[in-house]
Amino acid sequence: QVQLVESGGGLVQAGGSLRLSCAISGLTFSFWTMGWFRQASGKERELVAAIKSSGERSDYADSVKGRFTISREKGANTVYLQMNSLKPEDTAVYYCAAAPLGAYESGRYYKAENYIYWGQGTRVTVSS
Repeated sequence: QVQLVESGGGLVQAGGSLRLSCAISGLTFSFWTMGWFRQASGKERELVAAIKSSGERSDYADSVKGRFTISREKGANTVYLQMNSLKPEDTAVYYCAAAPLGAYESGRYYKAENYIYWGQGTRVTVSS
């Protein structure tokens, strides 16, 4: 059974930092492109960051470039999202998700519909 379990969300003041974690089990971690998405109230789910299965390349939404960093730790089967200089507009539920091998290279990582497995989400609230 595949499980993706996010943690690390919470309430933080603008300018602060949080690190989200996503622990993955039930699949061969190194074969999957990993992404972090977020969904704010009343808005569509959007890609925040994605990382290639090998970990050697990553991509970010323009709104978070320079502030957020995605990484993956093979031995721990975990993907992280380090979020710095948080803004109130970063407030959302954050989800990690797994897309099949090749999703990054083909550009399919950008769309939520191409991800097969999802976590339950963790809420991030940034106060002004």
